[in-house]
Amino acid sequence: MSKHSIIDICVEPIELCNLLKIANMVDGGGEAKTMISEGNVLVNNEVVVQKRKKIRRGDIIKCNGKIIEIAFNPSKKSAEFISTVVLANKNSKKKKRAKSKARIISSETATKPSIKS
Repeated sequence: MSKHSIIDICVEPIELCNLLKIANMVDGGGEAKTMISEGNVLVNNEVVVQKRKKIRRGDIIKCNGKIIEIAFNPSKKSAEFISTVVLANKNSKKKKRAKSKARIISSETATKPSIKS
C-alpha cells in the first residue's frame, strides 16, 4: 500500500478544485481545473471530471503522483479559508446595497409623472 498524507479540512464538503490548491497538489486554481477536466485526478480510485465535486472526510485524492486522505477538523481554519469567508461576506453586503439602491431608483422613476408636450 502506498503512503499518503492526511489533509485536515475545516469545512465539509469542500470543492475538489479548492482542495487541490489548499493541499498544494497544484500551483493554482487554473491548473487544478485543467487537471480535473483532463481526467488526471482520481477520487476514491475513480476518474473525476467535475471541478466542483464535493469532497468529504474519508475521501482519497490522487493527483500529480501524490495521494492524500481527507480528515475533518472544524477547529483548524486556514488563512485562505478565513480570507475566503471575509471576502464572501463583503461581496454579499455589496450585492444587498446594490439591490436596495436599485429599488429606490425604480420607485423614484415610477412616481415621477411623465411630461408630454
